Amino acid sequence: MADPKGFLSTTREVPRTRPVFLRIKDWREIYEEFEAGKIEKQAGRCMDCGIPFCHQGCPLGNLIPEWNTLAWRDDWQAAAERLHATNNFPEFTGTLCPAPCESACVLGINNDPVTIKRVEISIIDRAFAEGWVTPRPPETRTGHKVAVVGSGPTGLAAAQQLTRAGHDVVVFERADKPGGLLRYGIPEFKMEKHRLDRRIDQMVAEGTEFRTGVVVGEDVTAAQLRSEFDAVVLAGGATAWRDLPIPGRELDGVHQAMEYLPHANRVAAGTLERSPIDAAGKHVVVIGGGDTGADCVGTAHRQGAASVTQLEIMPRPPEARSDAHPWPTHPMIYRVSSAHEEGGERVYSVSTTEFVDDGTGRVKSLRVAEVRNEGGRFVPVPGSERDLPADLVTLAMGFVGPEKGRLLTELGVTFDPRGNVARDDSFATNVEGVFSAGDMGRGQSLIVWAIAEGRSAAAAVDQYLTGRTVLPSPIAPTDRPIA
Repeated sequence: MADPKGFLSTTREVPRTRPVFLRIKDWREIYEEFEAGKIEKQAGRCMDCGIPFCHQGCPLGNLIPEWNTLAWRDDWQAAAERLHATNNFPEFTGTLCPAPCESACVLGINNDPVTIKRVEISIIDRAFAEGWVTPRPPETRTGHKVAVVGSGPTGLAAAQQLTRAGHDVVVFERADKPGGLLRYGIPEFKMEKHRLDRRIDQMVAEGTEFRTGVVVGEDVTAAQLRSEFDAVVLAGGATAWRDLPIPGRELDGVHQAMEYLPHANRVAAGTLERSPIDAAGKHVVVIGGGDTGADCVGTAHRQGAASVTQLEIMPRPPEARSDAHPWPTHPMIYRVSSAHEEGGERVYSVSTTEFVDDGTGRVKSLRVAEVRNEGGRFVPVPGSERDLPADLVTLAMGFVGPEKGRLLTELGVTFDPRGNVARDDSFATNVEGVFSAGDMGRGQSLIVWAIAEGRSAAAAVDQYLTGRTVLPSPIAPTDRPIA
């Protein structure tokens, strides 16, 4: 245990955020530096429970009480080692994960939970600053070649594990740089890309090869992939977005979130001077109340939008846990992200019925109606229709599964009832030597599940190729999140 009285003497505290009027002028992460000594006190709040339910909340099985204790003792290098024992990329989860581990914290039953996520990012930032994170190339090579399709968190985790196990790994990415949604979906203000770049550099030094700008299924056929490699890991994510087929959908100014966000990320990276989809001076409406919608909200603020409104068809969640989400589950509660702190309006229980044309083929407003739930269906409330000004609309309504392109068709993989690439308990598809991991196999999910599945799929591939069981496998495909 860290501080035996820490949970009694220390209250939960997180770093201050930079003032809104300053941070919306740049793309940097929003947090200020934590004062020296404070993070150790926060780690000391961990009670080292007899049954640490934070482990249940974390698909990676992170050794949370152990690295909390080490951080409290100021043994940061040992803490970093324990952190890396279960997580290849704690800087990704430390910035982006919604922290189901904190929802499962025993202290959170009747108090504020331990700031697990903040301790995690502090440990890994210290480790990089001190030079403790170095390449770990394999001592021996197996001679087996593995292709990983997709360089998001699942693909990166699988590739790093397989490279360290001695396999020759090639990661294919259709974008110009690796990272998947980590690079071109997640805004810079949530995770600065130097965190991603330094990991890519580490992986290259370890021996992982990245081939970017390659569309697998077109530039490289499925047949070529199978003939050149001994195993294939499909980690392309659930990138088929949900659309809104209502009158006016074809109008200029109506875009998918993943058409809008990548351009802004390129501007922030300095590789694009100005986004072709820019919110400057416009009335922006974001349809979808989730994290991607919040990313659009924060991006629009930084582009200088005249107004920002976020719409959600569901009713506003409760402020605290309901009986439907008892501890230690991750509760559906009303949350205010940094983007929401920066301004705009959030409107619940509304449905968009039409995009209204300004007469030139461009959207000028949205026609919305309030809805109520009747037997599981959202029914418009009579007389509740109204128009919202909208020069720019982004659709952030989630994803419906993997893209059913030439790669999956030519490979001949089967799909589960939800449209994801089907796999068995060893992540293997119906095609010999082809494995499915991450959102491509489980559907849209959390980054912590993506990394966990990448690690587990790597263990399954290594066993398939060599018969050994040396790589850790934190989960099986049949595991379901408690969230």
